Amino acid sequence: MCLAIPGKIVEIAEGQSDVGIVEVTGVRRKVQLGLLADDMPVKGDWVLIHVGFAMSKISEFDAAEQMRLLSMLGEIDQAMEEVRGYGADDGRSQTIGVLESWRRPN
Repeated sequence: MCLAIPGKIVEIAEGQSDVGIVEVTGVRRKVQLGLLADDMPVKGDWVLIHVGFAMSKISEFDAAEQMRLLSMLGEIDQAMEEVRGYGADDGRSQTIGVLESWRRPN
């Protein structure tokens, strides 16, 4: 299944205006922003990402709804595995949040 995962831009990579650092449930990764050159995201924006590329800008509400839907579909673990695979080879990768905050209560 193709997954689109919401992430919040927490930083624009220094010297690389088309690379952003996004955070998804506490995990930070680099993503390419070049596909959004006509409406370049800035720090604080939410984007929908797929295989390391920001595909579109979305609202915070839509980001929460997307994560809720992924959880309902049982796809949240696969989504987070995809995010972990993006890599953040500059040492900024952090696992500071927990996936449980996005899971639907039993």
